[in-house]
Amino acid sequence: MQEIPRFARDDKKMKIGEVEVHIEGAGAETIVMIHGWPDSYRLWDATVEALKGKFRCVRFTFPGFDRAHARRARDIEEFSSFVKRVIEQVSPGKPVILLLHDWGCVYGYQFYVRNPQLVSKIIGTDIGDPASVRRELTIRTALMVLAYQIPLAFAWMIGGKIGDAIVRSVAKGIRCPTDPATMHSGMAYPYFLMWFAGSRGLRPQFREFKPAVPMFYIYAKRKPFMFHTQTWLDWLTSRPGNKVQGFDTGHWVMSADPAGFTGAVAGWLAAA
Repeated sequence: MQEIPRFARDDKKMKIGEVEVHIEGAGAETIVMIHGWPDSYRLWDATVEALKGKFRCVRFTFPGFDRAHARRARDIEEFSSFVKRVIEQVSPGKPVILLLHDWGCVYGYQFYVRNPQLVSKIIGTDIGDPASVRRELTIRTALMVLAYQIPLAFAWMIGGKIGDAIVRSVAKGIRCPTDPATMHSGMAYPYFLMWFAGSRGLRPQFREFKPAVPMFYIYAKRKPFMFHTQTWLDWLTSRPGNKVQGFDTGHWVMSADPAGFTGAVAGWLAAA
């Protein structure tokens, strides 16, 4: 068996490569929280506060989203390898719960597909199965997606102050609640991989996501289009133990309604 490398750690955080992993709370189960664009591990502050009494809460800033991280694109395979190392360190021999949002869903679902034995439950927020979305994409929705994703892909390629400005402009346009001062073009590499990386990017690596473990899917109702299909929702709700719940908020449900979000998550976990 290959030896798992040891990493510098203390009671509340550890470092795996260039990424700081924060660990709070106590409990028999571990929740690994993965955010999306253009956020950091701080997206989960209220969630951790609500759950850390009963769960070990593990979170980190998405690799490449911290200015201190190397500015380069990480594809799904590299990201999955990183998350596997995290889980092997924080929960050796026991699967974890995944709590995901935005690109955290895209990458997190694909991690699960590649490593199902490491996951016990999944909570996905506002992004469904990307493969089914792509199959059923309408022209209207495709145009709206392109309107914000292509500028972000170019922001990654341009970089510097101009790239940063594009990222902040797009975030403002879609009413992102994250502090603009923390945003930079290095966060936009998933969009570059999606549209311009060809055979090295995300699109060829997508595998259909139909989890065999219990899943709670939370989505925002107040947005111009959905990031899931009714076909996938119907499949999800047909399986015992799964749940779907819509919130009358925008995309960042945990920020717009922190009490409702954490209450729903805690309630489902207790029932599950």
